[in-house]
Amino acid sequence: MKNDISTSQQQKQKMIGNSKIKKEWKLFKKNMPLLSLSLPAVIYTFVFAYLPLIFLIVAFKDFRYDKGLWGSEWVGFENFEFFFTSQTAFTITRNTILYNLTFIILTTVIAVAIAVLMNEVRKKWIKVHQTILFLPYFLSWVVVGYIAQSFLDYDNGLINQLLADFGFDPIRWYQEQSYWPFIIILVHLWKSIGFSSLIYYSGIMAIDSSYYEAAKIDGASKLQMIRSITIPLIMPLIIILFIVEMGKIFRADFGLFYFIPNDVSFLYNATDVIDTYVYRSLRVVGDIGMATAVGLYQSIVGLLLVLLTNYIIKKINKDHALW
Repeated sequence: MKNDISTSQQQKQKMIGNSKIKKEWKLFKKNMPLLSLSLPAVIYTFVFAYLPLIFLIVAFKDFRYDKGLWGSEWVGFENFEFFFTSQTAFTITRNTILYNLTFIILTTVIAVAIAVLMNEVRKKWIKVHQTILFLPYFLSWVVVGYIAQSFLDYDNGLINQLLADFGFDPIRWYQEQSYWPFIIILVHLWKSIGFSSLIYYSGIMAIDSSYYEAAKIDGASKLQMIRSITIPLIMPLIIILFIVEMGKIFRADFGLFYFIPNDVSFLYNATDVIDTYVYRSLRVVGDIGMATAVGLYQSIVGLLLVLLTNYIIKKINKDHALW
């Protein structure tokens, strides 16, 4: 009797499982055209994000081309020690963290302010403003580097020519470290602020207009509506982007820090970051193990920072956390 009951239960579970599989297969077939559109992105992510994980073993080996990936000698954490004991480790880590923190704070504040202002612009002019703001984002860092050089060149630069016209001495921009934190920050904001502001502008556009209409009836000013409606309602978007950016705090924008200062050695103390240091070490020394170790270190720290930031935000307000 018991055996008959157990077999009947097993059959029921099997039938339920088969019906689930059939439903999932039907759903898959129904969404096949949409899923096929995502196939290039899936392949790209697999090839460039997941497949290279196999080669993280290089971080713990003295990699030699003649011996290959598995034949190279295992050295443990020596590649990590090489980076952390180098004389420039503190400087490049400090530069990477401080620059990225400055970028996150300034970009968020200015982008939100511009998005709010764009929301107040007449609709017929909005496309013009969007194009002007968004255009620098499409320029490569190589092109931006040449633009920066046209401004900062000692002999023919626009800024030095203006200084000479007003009776001031020209400045050797590529030999003076003190100016470069401001130049780097300014160039980054010019190139990235448009993209960030459009993200926040789209968030503002999604806000229900009835909130503003009710506030107008109550006699609220524009500033009061921005402070009491716009900012609180886009705050989840701001926090999500903040969490994502915190994960990149140990990864600098290579193009910005390499092409804008033109890799000039006089400026390394002010412009050198982890990514440019690793690139030069790889180019000059050819130490693939050390470069892989630093990349792994950046990824682990980035993951921990995302988890920590999300945990802190979750403790403050559960609704604003990413998960």
